[in-house]
Amino acid sequence: MAVTLTTPNTLLGAFQPKGNVAKLATNAAIVLIGTMLIAAAAKVNVPVWPVPVTLQSFAIAALAAAFGMRIGVATVAAYLIEGAMGLPVFATGGGMAYLVGPTGGFLIGFLAQAAIIGYAADRGASNRPFALFGAMLVATAVLYAFGFAWLVTMAGQAAWVDQTNVVASAFAKAVQPFLVWDTLKMAFAALTVTGLWSFFGAKR
Repeated sequence: MAVTLTTPNTLLGAFQPKGNVAKLATNAAIVLIGTMLIAAAAKVNVPVWPVPVTLQSFAIAALAAAFGMRIGVATVAAYLIEGAMGLPVFATGGGMAYLVGPTGGFLIGFLAQAAIIGYAADRGASNRPFALFGAMLVATAVLYAFGFAWLVTMAGQAAWVDQTNVVASAFAKAVQPFLVWDTLKMAFAALTVTGLWSFFGAKR
């Protein structure tokens, strides 16, 4: 049975080896390297409470666009498992307590972000910058929805939220500060992947 974890429409699919065993080994290595890149991106952050500004969303968007949906989601899932096991791969640490903390909604939302962008990449968006950028914006909106809903749910008596207007306060903390920066990050991620496709795809 052929191993089809990505498609020829992605950078990974265009250059992975032909043999099934080699494909599996390559994909496993790519997932591991991908988790390292996401962890490194998490450490580039501005420590704003309750949700720090990091490069995670950029790294995940670029990786999902380059790898496709299955490998992209697998990479994020492996990253979350590493963090849940206590490895310090998140912005300021690791462990289950971190995973269910204020940023938990965003961390889980990264799975949806990778799935949406990877799905678009599998269908040829990797060589169409506007289509890829559009998919990344949709994925970012879904990511915000996860993070916002999580913060509203766990707001309780948290000092960082205005208890007289929880929804507006959570929006101001979890979404508003990131709108411009994440739009720029998605644009750069889309241009990076489509640029690499233009350069390397023509050389296949």
